[in-house]
Amino acid sequence: MTQERSQLDDQGAPTGAFVEPSGNPKDNGLLRSSGVVSFFTMLSRVMGLARDVVFARVIGAEAFADVFFVAFKIPNFFRRLFAEGAFAQAFVPILGEYREQGSQAAVRSLISRVSGTLGLTLLLFTLVIVLAAPAMAAIFAPKWFFNDPLKFTATAEMLRITFPYLMFISMTGVAGGILNSYDRFAVPAFTPILLNISLIAAALIAAPMFEQPAFALAWGVLIAGILQFIFQIPFLLRIHMLPAPKVDWHHPGVRKILKLMGPAIFGVSVSQINLLLDTMLATFLPTGSVSWLYYSDRLSELPLGVFGIAIATVILPNLSRHHAASSTQEYSETLDWALKMILLIAVPASAALVLLAEPILVTLFYYGDVMTLRDMSMATLSLRAYALGLIAFMLIKVLAPGFFARQDMRTPVRIGIIAMVTNMVLNILFVVPLHFYWQIGHLGLAAATSVAAFLNAILLYVYLKRSGVYVASGHWVGFFCRLSAAVAAMLVVLVVVSGPLDALNSEVWQNMPWWQRSRGILGLCAAGFVAYVLMLLITGFKRSDLRGPAKATSRQP
Repeated sequence: MTQERSQLDDQGAPTGAFVEPSGNPKDNGLLRSSGVVSFFTMLSRVMGLARDVVFARVIGAEAFADVFFVAFKIPNFFRRLFAEGAFAQAFVPILGEYREQGSQAAVRSLISRVSGTLGLTLLLFTLVIVLAAPAMAAIFAPKWFFNDPLKFTATAEMLRITFPYLMFISMTGVAGGILNSYDRFAVPAFTPILLNISLIAAALIAAPMFEQPAFALAWGVLIAGILQFIFQIPFLLRIHMLPAPKVDWHHPGVRKILKLMGPAIFGVSVSQINLLLDTMLATFLPTGSVSWLYYSDRLSELPLGVFGIAIATVILPNLSRHHAASSTQEYSETLDWALKMILLIAVPASAALVLLAEPILVTLFYYGDVMTLRDMSMATLSLRAYALGLIAFMLIKVLAPGFFARQDMRTPVRIGIIAMVTNMVLNILFVVPLHFYWQIGHLGLAAATSVAAFLNAILLYVYLKRSGVYVASGHWVGFFCRLSAAVAAMLVVLVVVSGPLDALNSEVWQNMPWWQRSRGILGLCAAGFVAYVLMLLITGFKRSDLRGPAKATSRQP
């Protein structure tokens, strides 16, 4: 392939461009790439469910379970910011711009300097938090600091074990961003499975060796971060993009990414900030509240992770390339396709989770000794609240890249601040009466998060429409009619096949062996899925409707 190499300035920034044939414009890889990511993400989420089932049997919802979930949520929250959130949304568009306008040498220069600069920052940040773990524990679990010294001390100790995970998983995120930009979606999608394997092994093998089994899980988190980082290295070598880390704060690409990251932290992570604030407030609620929110949030995240994040992962590099190439029509078509794919999954998933929340929780997590029926009832309340917000959570995942790909971080920030303030106000309005009158304050936390997510999604959509960046296609009325009919058919079948839903919540159901409960739920979900798909086909939905616009091709190999 003949290429015209560009000249570089002394910082490695591109000053020219090269051209390669764009390939077959009719080749649509968005659906195929989303399918690859969804498959591995589904595998990861299934392993995650298996991990949570093991958690329920090993640590349940007792005090040290709450401690572990808090100690894990803190580095996990910062991971969302550094690895999957603000950094990824700032790094991928800049990397796409360098690929579009520069040479491989410029791209490698950017990657090496970003890796070195971010790596040093993470190392220093990790050391500070490890040394100041009690202060961090006091911030995120203030009630334990004042009223529960056992939980507070355990949180600080556990945080020293789990927090270095942030450094390794964030560098894994850098590697994943590089691979995704080169359309190697499978490897980053597979990598999270290693976390689940590590935690399952820690729970089943290492936990009996510890006086408090939750500490074994903390070590499993750290080991998982190291494994995920090492796993990506051979694949970077294969595409000749393994970074040679170099700290360079003055590199133009690094400075541009840093400039974009600040506002992106709010723009992409509002949902995560809200969930973390929920965790902080939950420490003021009865023991078990953190665990109830964790288990219900994990179930609601299954469709979000499998499909929402998968589609967002695939469209961001393509939107970035369309923007760099000034392909406004293709940009809008890509967003339009992503919104339809999200709704096809989110609406039925939300409806099914609301209807079947308790039997699903009982099937997965009820074991009598460490997880009680009260735990199941309480987790059901928060799961239904999160399930109602699932549509909004998934829409945010594809609407936000519509801004980030254009390097517009300010608009999502403004919207994010509005949503976060709304969430905090609703927390007070919902939690106080629910806690004091019915002792179900955690339901208020979940409900406030979902309402704030809908506000966030609506505002993102409105701003995209007003700016002219997104122009809806002319097929939305028919799409909504088919979708509504299919969801209605699914719900009817779920109710009819299951019989009275009280049967699923009866003592007979609760006392069944786990494999019988699992078989029953899987059969019920399969019946609902078949009804949903058949009604889509009956109402005129075609396989071709799943196809998106052609993938954007880079001028870089």
